[in-house]
Amino acid sequence: MIPLRSVDIALRETCYWALALLLVAFSAAAQDTSYPPVGEGVPGPELCGEAGFLPLGGQIPGPAKGEEAAWLADMRHWRSERLIRAGYDGTEYERPELAWSQSSFVQSFVMIHDRFLYDPVDRTYTVDRLLDDLEARYGGPDSVLLWHSYPNLGIDSRNQYDLLRDLPGGVKGVAKMIERFHQRGVRVLFPINLWDQGTRDEGQEDWHAVATLMAAIGADGLNGDTLSGFPGVFRTASDNAGHPLVLEPTDSPPPMGLAWNNMSWGLCWKYSSRPLASTFKWLEPRHMVHVAPRWGRDKTDDLQFAFFNGVGIVAWENIWGIWNGFTQRDAAALRRTSAIERAMAPLLVSSEWHPFASTVQDGVYASRFPATGRTLWLLINRADHRIDGPQLRVPVGATAFLDLWNGQELSPTEADGSLVLSFPMEANGFGAVLAVDGEIDPATRALLAKMHGLSTRPLGGLSTDWEFLPQEALDSPRTDKAEAAPPGMIEIPAAIFEFVVSGTEIEGGDMVGVDVQYPWEISPRRHHRRAVDIETFFIDEYPVTNEQFARFVKDSGYWPDDDHNFLRHWTDGAIPSGWEKRPVTWVSIEDARAYARWAGKRLPREWEWQYAAQGSDGRIYPWGDIWKADAVPNPDERRTPGGPSEVTAHPAGASPFGVKDLVGNVWQWTDEYVDERTRAAILRGGSYYRPRGSRWYFPQAHRLDRHSKYLLMAPSLDRSGTIGFRCVKDAR
Repeated sequence: MIPLRSVDIALRETCYWALALLLVAFSAAAQDTSYPPVGEGVPGPELCGEAGFLPLGGQIPGPAKGEEAAWLADMRHWRSERLIRAGYDGTEYERPELAWSQSSFVQSFVMIHDRFLYDPVDRTYTVDRLLDDLEARYGGPDSVLLWHSYPNLGIDSRNQYDLLRDLPGGVKGVAKMIERFHQRGVRVLFPINLWDQGTRDEGQEDWHAVATLMAAIGADGLNGDTLSGFPGVFRTASDNAGHPLVLEPTDSPPPMGLAWNNMSWGLCWKYSSRPLASTFKWLEPRHMVHVAPRWGRDKTDDLQFAFFNGVGIVAWENIWGIWNGFTQRDAAALRRTSAIERAMAPLLVSSEWHPFASTVQDGVYASRFPATGRTLWLLINRADHRIDGPQLRVPVGATAFLDLWNGQELSPTEADGSLVLSFPMEANGFGAVLAVDGEIDPATRALLAKMHGLSTRPLGGLSTDWEFLPQEALDSPRTDKAEAAPPGMIEIPAAIFEFVVSGTEIEGGDMVGVDVQYPWEISPRRHHRRAVDIETFFIDEYPVTNEQFARFVKDSGYWPDDDHNFLRHWTDGAIPSGWEKRPVTWVSIEDARAYARWAGKRLPREWEWQYAAQGSDGRIYPWGDIWKADAVPNPDERRTPGGPSEVTAHPAGASPFGVKDLVGNVWQWTDEYVDERTRAAILRGGSYYRPRGSRWYFPQAHRLDRHSKYLLMAPSLDRSGTIGFRCVKDAR
């Protein structure tokens, strides 16, 4: 079994700052209410006995008598006072063009590199394939967040807007892709990374740049990466562009920001035996919170807290190219909870929402959403055992009570002037009851039929096993074997090489699935060690230069079908003056392989590259264990860098075998790895370019015991101004 939870440094840092900002936003909360917010949630009424005390045996007690009414009155007063302090104006939630946010219960986080979204062979977006897969597994999304930037952002000086324009088909191609999402009834958001202030200057303020670009592609919203609320200028710019966008920060906005941040992520929920009421939905019931489980492999807490609050989920499985898929049970739970929420969406924005409504059984918690002629209860069972029998005590009045979760009508019993509703709830399960005054409409009957079919198989009967996605390395065909080193190549002798290397991924910790899976490993992981039997081979003394690549293009007539960014630094098909001896860049891994085939060579396997750079003594750099500034080009931190150095400029950087320009000039292509969802290449050597201002930029790997994983989608996007290559040839 895999451990249930793994939280990385980045998530902890995000939560720290989010909670710090919340403390500022609610600095006076302790003076205003007896139930001050805890992180992103508001605690419910005190338990019987000491607050928060669980008796032996773990039974979860209910609210003390009379506490529920006092809690509700106190919290309504607190809400009113907080909104007055913020000068709150809720008119943004009344705008028809933004109203879709109030029923976007499932937001699928989709890496633009996901192999279910784009086919690089046919060079087509495969939106239907992606959506069909999501619908089959968990009921599909209401919106998708298409992530195109991090973690590759910063590999070169292209900014986040450049990376979007470099997607296959450019702006028109992306717009056509989004149109297909719309035809399937799915809204589309893109991220904005305001920390991206070290790459190319866009020449205008971010709010104007992103508003214009989102209008051009027809996107519906913006996700603010690491933002605790979008500044109001984004709302103004979006409206002025004539294409209003829903704004969704990834951290919770302050009360004033609720006015124009129609959605937000809930990254930092505190989970205990009792749920919390969403602070921001309590302040504005029309505000959509997406609880954002990321690294956790058991999502029961996230799904229950979201359902209790009548809010949404970020269905986040492809995390920067690391797969953390839903288990069967979690996927089925999301399918069922989202079906109910979508059907009951008008009730879930009720201004009379009542969290912690009375329940009969300990361990069962309910939220009540009243509306004219209908009242909805959403329930969760926080106990780890099934609870049968009476669950709710409700006033006499409604003509029908429907058990939405199990898809059947209830027969209440009378007791002490009220009605008692009885139904079963699974261990750590869900429930939903709708009271109807009058006829049951056809849509509700259709929901009952659907849920009856879904509930025939209990959630407890579904697997909770989590599985990683296995990877495989693309085959690297052997070359014709040479007797002696061809011109410009160096012989590397056979050896049993102690291959030790670790991935530089910023997030993911050491959980299984991070980084890559070598052919001898049983799973992807960050840290690798293996004694590799290496046969004699020959390797280029230097990376392939512009001059050499130009000869290849001329002699072979090579020109790629997807030629966007191909040799982008050349002018009218010619090498810029003075760049002849610099390493060629703006070539995809496919372009590099084409050159290698033409030359009778191949790209190096990663362990070959490292052995040629390191020798047999485990040194950290090609020249030894101490960094030498004169062995590499000077780092370039400018927003518009000057380009790599000539390959012969730093002879002090030679390896024990005499191989040069291995580190610090340009990254070098080696192996490609694939799993069902992602393609990625391993880059070696690091580069001269180091954008300033953020820890989130693509990490360098100048050390020989480090490599970086570069997500692949299509040559138009993959080509980079800092990635080159060198070749190897097999020996007899």
